[in-house]
Amino acid sequence: MRLDKTSNPAFSNYFWDDKKSSSAKMTVSGIIIKSLLCIAIIAAITVYVWSLYSSGFDIEWFLYGGIISSIIISVIISYKHDWASFLVPLYAIAKGCFLGGLSSFAHAKFPNMPYQAIGVTIITFFTILFLYQTRIIVVTQKLKSIIITAASSIFLVYIISWILGFFGIQSFIWGTSLVAIAFNVIAAVVASLTLLLDFQYIEKQKGKAPKSKEWLATWGLLVSLVWLYVEILRLMKKLAIRY
Repeated sequence: MRLDKTSNPAFSNYFWDDKKSSSAKMTVSGIIIKSLLCIAIIAAITVYVWSLYSSGFDIEWFLYGGIISSIIISVIISYKHDWASFLVPLYAIAKGCFLGGLSSFAHAKFPNMPYQAIGVTIITFFTILFLYQTRIIVVTQKLKSIIITAASSIFLVYIISWILGFFGIQSFIWGTSLVAIAFNVIAAVVASLTLLLDFQYIEKQKGKAPKSKEWLATWGLLVSLVWLYVEILRLMKKLAIRY
């Protein structure tokens, strides 16, 4: 296994191997600017969908259309990484539609919960960044392997559960049992830990990878952050229903 492998597909070496030479190189500030831009897009679309829901519009197609579109766009980026500069903003729009629908439904049953989930996500992000920068947590090869295996297993469980849903079989992960809550807790922890791998890869590639790769780094961070927010929101919802 390569030492620079990460669970986030946006940070695999496939995306960074570029035969084209470029004088401009990837910078952390460039990634921050692009990430903030995409986050602003997601927030704006989320607010728009939320306002439609408040006005009585059916927004289910935003929810399902957003998640399906984001998956399709991610697959295209995986094969056409040179298109990332315009596909990543489209990914942000798709995720905004998905999160707008998801957050609207959550807010309808549990007011202010989406805001709380956003707050927890932001705090978690900066906590993981602090732990990484101060080397309180050192990303070793063993830790990488554990995070990658855990993340892959979680996604596999989600895929199987999604398929079972077509046959009317409800998986344990969608309920509010202690087992379902425990699974959600583990998923949220793993989602936060994948940020460690993202930070490490960006640190290794800054000043080396071409400037255009900043969009791929941005996409990778968005994937991790959105996953973390969704897991936190789902966990808070389950706890609210059960307790």
